Amino acid sequence: MDSNHLYMKILFNYRQGFLLLALTLTLACKSQEEECQLDEKILAVPIDFNIERLEDRFYTASAIEEINYLLEEYPDFTDKYLQVELYDSKAELAEALLEINQDSLMQELFQEVKQEFSDFQAIERQLRDAFAYIKYYFPEFKVPKVYTYLSGFGNDLLITEDLIVIGLDYYLPKTHRFQPPELPQYMADRYERDFIVPMIVTAISSRYNQVDLSQNTLLAEMIFYGKAYHFTKVVLPCISDEYIIGYTTEEIAASYANEALIWSHFIENDLLFVTNPFEIRKYTGEAPSTDEISPDAPGRLGRWLGWNIVDDYRFNNELELDQLMAEKDAEKIFRRSGYKPRQ
Repeated sequence: MDSNHLYMKILFNYRQGFLLLALTLTLACKSQEEECQLDEKILAVPIDFNIERLEDRFYTASAIEEINYLLEEYPDFTDKYLQVELYDSKAELAEALLEINQDSLMQELFQEVKQEFSDFQAIERQLRDAFAYIKYYFPEFKVPKVYTYLSGFGNDLLITEDLIVIGLDYYLPKTHRFQPPELPQYMADRYERDFIVPMIVTAISSRYNQVDLSQNTLLAEMIFYGKAYHFTKVVLPCISDEYIIGYTTEEIAASYANEALIWSHFIENDLLFVTNPFEIRKYTGEAPSTDEISPDAPGRLGRWLGWNIVDDYRFNNELELDQLMAEKDAEKIFRRSGYKPRQ
């Protein structure tokens, strides 16, 4: 282990040294959230939107005729989410759904989801506001239909241009006895109620996130994610960063406190323009930590750095959101960002 790596490991381990910074950032974030005001002009953008709770309809159906009726009433859900084409007939799908409904464990899970998400108004309002913001910046945006459902841990989110389906069972509290199977804990921690809308908005950002496919470097990957997170923050200005990137408040504070050392690791190891996908994955792929920097550093630090670079690029060049998302040249964004680690 080289001396710089050891130094960074010590810094990440030495949490007490960041207590004041973490407290300051936490208080600042809370103060910002308390003072945050959504733009009334943007919220006035007319949109047609509501959420339909399909788990209530499907999981209370007790006869094949009821299931058949629902499959006909929601053809988009039947085709895109239930994937009726995988069955020999729609009747076979209906029979499979009725069998699931009659499973005692699925009915137990349904009751748990129904209780946990009995009040969905805050999420519905947050999503409505997000759609208004997206349509304000991108007038061509078409507000999709939004359904909730009980997936049996089969699908967390389905997002297309016309349809969004939220698998509510994935978003039960992490302390709940029902948890997604085979999902690493560091990822499962991000599957809670407060992450639903940021996950949706980040996914939608990919429609507008233009890229130059010839730029297949780590830097290009960092900038891609940086634009996605920046988009999400603009659309959800009152949402804490932790729900956008999936870091804890402590991890965010420690990352800022070590930003200069993190950046020096990328520069001294000539990482920005590497094209090896395995090397890129070490810094942007899902992982519990970025071991190359420190076992105690949070994973996906390349994405976090990319977010900082993109923030600086838009601020220093006074760009509109649509202009930022349309810029394909990651190297140009980096060069013109004026990015420097915060001291």
